[in-house]
Amino acid sequence: MAEFDWKKASATEWDKRSDSWHKRSASMWNEGSRKEIIPFFLQYLKANNHVCDLGCGDGMGAYKLSTHAINVVGVDVSNEMLIKANRVNQTNDNQFIKGDLTELPFVEHHFDGVLAINSMEWTENPYNAVKEAVRILKPGGYGCFGILGPTAGPRNNSFPRLLGEKVICNTMMPWEFEQLMQGLPMKKVAEQGVYKKAAESLPKGGLPLPLQQALSFMWIFIFQKE
Repeated sequence: MAEFDWKKASATEWDKRSDSWHKRSASMWNEGSRKEIIPFFLQYLKANNHVCDLGCGDGMGAYKLSTHAINVVGVDVSNEMLIKANRVNQTNDNQFIKGDLTELPFVEHHFDGVLAINSMEWTENPYNAVKEAVRILKPGGYGCFGILGPTAGPRNNSFPRLLGEKVICNTMMPWEFEQLMQGLPMKKVAEQGVYKKAAESLPKGGLPLPLQQALSFMWIFIFQKE
């Protein structure tokens, strides 16, 4: 049996998914599950900051940052996604390169910010991806990380691993992501949840934080590098 090649399998899968993702991307960023991410992150950025978008997909997040004078370099494993990202960003100076998030081609302390929305889970080794994100961030810089919550449907992409199958998705719980951050020079400065409609009306303010996270579709963290 041939050895599983994660990079090749991931690139092939996301190339296949790129068209359907691109059709939904703008609505996700404008009025869907990702609509609050850029406004939330912008509270910690300054004009002309240099941000690396890790797992940039079709570049819609990078485009929205560029409208606030943020310079972005996007990294993705899929050629088809990168083609779309360049097309979406043809009116700005954002750049997009192919790469593995566990082996980033940047020197340490290079970026003012990193954006990683549902991308740490789509790596062969999430801990190595987290360490790389921290490595390229300047001291004092901010990382915005979106981690799928327990109610997120995309978690199904990880399920086959329980059957012994090879997968390209390694989902984790929001509280597990926080555990990955332990021991790294990062401090949590803010967080907020994204919820499905059925959970939006529930009074979550009095719940302990892990229970709030347990109801979430996605949990957004802001960490600052020390």
